[in-house]
Formats: sequence, structure tokens, C-alpha cells
Amino acid sequence: MAGPVNTSTAPVMENEQKGNYPIAFFIMTTPFLMWGFITALNDILIPHLKGAFDLSYTQATLIQFCFFGAYFIVSPFAGRLVEKIGYKGGIVLGFLTVGAGCGLFYPAAEVEKYFPFLMALFVLASGITLLQVSANPYVSVLGSARTAASRLNLAQAINSSGHTLAPLFGAALILGATATGEVASPKAVQFPYLLLAGAAVISAIVFYLIKLPDIHYVKEEEQLQQDSLWKHRPLVLGALAIFLYVGAEVTIGSFLVNFFAQSHIANMTEQQAGNMVSYYWGAAMIGRFIGAWIMRYIAPFYVLAFNASVAIVLIVITIFGQGEVAMWSILAVGLFNSIMFPTIFALAIHDLGALTSRGSGLLCQAIVGGALLPVIQGFVADITSLQWSFVVPALCYVYIGWYALWGQEENIIASYKTNSDGTQTESVSAKGDIA
Repeated sequence: MAGPVNTSTAPVMENEQKGNYPIAFFIMTTPFLMWGFITALNDILIPHLKGAFDLSYTQATLIQFCFFGAYFIVSPFAGRLVEKIGYKGGIVLGFLTVGAGCGLFYPAAEVEKYFPFLMALFVLASGITLLQVSANPYVSVLGSARTAASRLNLAQAINSSGHTLAPLFGAALILGATATGEVASPKAVQFPYLLLAGAAVISAIVFYLIKLPDIHYVKEEEQLQQDSLWKHRPLVLGALAIFLYVGAEVTIGSFLVNFFAQSHIANMTEQQAGNMVSYYWGAAMIGRFIGAWIMRYIAPFYVLAFNASVAIVLIVITIFGQGEVAMWSILAVGLFNSIMFPTIFALAIHDLGALTSRGSGLLCQAIVGGALLPVIQGFVADITSLQWSFVVPALCYVYIGWYALWGQEENIIASYKTNSDGTQTESVSAKGDIA
């Protein structure tokens, strides 16, 4: 039978540190910005290396496969590592690993082989995995549980600003040579990724020197021994939702440049199409700022269900449309993607107590969807057409809509009660385990 989780496992910290929440939150936006920027740069790297090495769609999406595959392999170890070295230590080590991965792009470009790029991406993504496992749960517990989804959406809005800037950065410095008629060269990535390596190392030093509130759990050893992640239904179902959401978001972004270059869609050059990718990620950034405000008044699972439904409609329009209709409808999906990751994440780790870091590791492991779904869509594009291949992310949003409305425990849903003035009151009852 279901039993309540011991409420003594709620996050606690010294009283004098609680006033530092706003400052700590502001500082914590740095890793969100960094990994958003680097992740979105893959959308530029794919068409560039596709041309440089004459790759098929399926071969080109191995970039996302290696990048997001690191989440699956590294996340379980990252969750346990964070238990030992703390959230701050995980962030410092994550930045250093990101810097190492970015630095490896220089020798990879020198040898002009595709495989070294994939290895560099794996190292780079391993660092981002550690950042994700550390930063997402830290922001989630950095205040009231009721506003956790709102806080994560605000942090993810900063993440989306990195996504928005990266395509402009990559289009100018990486795809720029192609636009002038020159043959695409792998060496075009050297300077941009050296800049990112330097930024990552500087960020690691800053985080090492600053003081952040120390969030910890009481009686955590007791809960770790007696409880299991697999007893928490919202977490397990949420992991699949994260898998499909990240896969859908990434696979759409991965094919936008090639999609907009098609004659019956927008007939753009790669550089022009690369600039348009910023609208996709920029819409997500705007949506997250809006979502952070909306979810202070409307329960997160309702907002999640609505956004998933609209995303499905927009993709259907993309599949059957042409020209600007198809182009703008697929770009608009970014707006409704906006709140999905942070909302699913917050719902999934709701009241995990001492298991929060391990739950975060499981959810970050599910980000491997970003490795597998682009390959699947690339295969569908190779055997049908690029336009019809967008049915792959559409199916992902069907499950996300189901998870929003039916994948939650009743007592989690009940914790978002609405007052007569439209605000929400957090339930005082503890969440139960699933037998």
C-alpha cells in the first residue's frame, strides 16, 4: 500500500541563507545560459558538417546521437556524484568538462575526420549533463515547492536566450563561409568553440569562488536505503515524457535549416535558414517567461496539456502546408515547447526528498531522446520526405498531453488548489509512494 514520504526529507538550509535565494537564483542562470547556447549550436553544426563530409540525413544526426547519448550514459553517475560533492561542486566540474569538450573541436577540425567531432561532442555533452543534474533540482528546491515549476520555467527562459543567440552566432561564424560560395570546411568551427571553451573555464572559476546557499536533506540516508525511484509513478512516467519532449524539440531544430532550404518551403541559403532557427528558440524563450507568470495562477499540468495539443496542430499544418505557412507553423512550435521541459521536470521530482538528485539523474538520463529521435526522423526523411518526417515529433506530443492530464498522482494534482482570487495554495499533505 502507498505510504507517505517522511516530511523530514524536505530541503532545509540555515535560516541566514534563506534571504540569499534571489541572488542564488540569478547566479544559477549562468549554467542554463551556457548549455542552452551550446545545445542550439548543434542545429548549425549538423548542416555544416553534413556539407563538409557529404553526409546523409541519418549520418548527420549522429551529432545529436552522440551529444544526447552522453546524457543516458553519464546521468546515473552524475546523480550519485552530486550526492557526494554537492550541487555547487557538480556545476564547477560540469563547466570544466564542457571546456575540455569544446577544446577538443580544434584538433578534430585539424584532422578533418567526422569521428573525432563525435567524440568531442560526447565529452562536451558529459559536462552539460553534470550541469543539468546539478542546476535543475537546485533551482527547483530554491524556494517554495508550489512555485518550483514557475522558477524552473524562468531559469529555462534564460536557457532559451542561449538557444536564441547560438544560431545567429553559428550562422555568422560557421555557415558564413558557405554563403560566400566557398566549400564548407570543418576548420570553420575552431574559433567559435575555442571561445566557448574559454567561457566555460571562466565560469568554473567564478562558481568555485562564490558562495551559494547549501541545500541539504535531513535523514537522507534513511530514505535512500528504504525508498526507490521506481516507486514514484510521476517520476517514472515523467522520465518518458522528458525522453519524448527533448527528442521532439531537438529533432525539429535539427532539420529546420534543411527544411527552409527546400524550394517549396522558403528556398533559403543555409546562412539565411540558420538565422531563422533563432525564431524557433526565441519563441521558446518568450513562452517560458510567459509560462513562469501563468503558472502562478493556473496549475502546470493544464498549461502543459494545452501546449502539447497546440504543438500537434502546428505540426499537422507544417506537414500539409507549403511556403511561409509551413515555415511559420513549425517555428511557432517553439513557443509551445517553451514550458514543457521545466514543467515536466518539476512535476516529476515533486517531493522526492533525499532522492531528488538521483531523480534528477534519471530525468537527465531520459534526455537521450535527443539522441534517438533525430536519427529516427532522419531515417523517415530518407525513406519518405523531410516534410513528412515531422510526424515523428507530433507523436511525441501526444504522449506529453496524456502525461499532463492522466500521468500525475491525484495528491500531486490536489496540491495545486485554486483560491477565489485565482492564486494557488500549496497542499500541506505529503505525497504518497506508489506501491
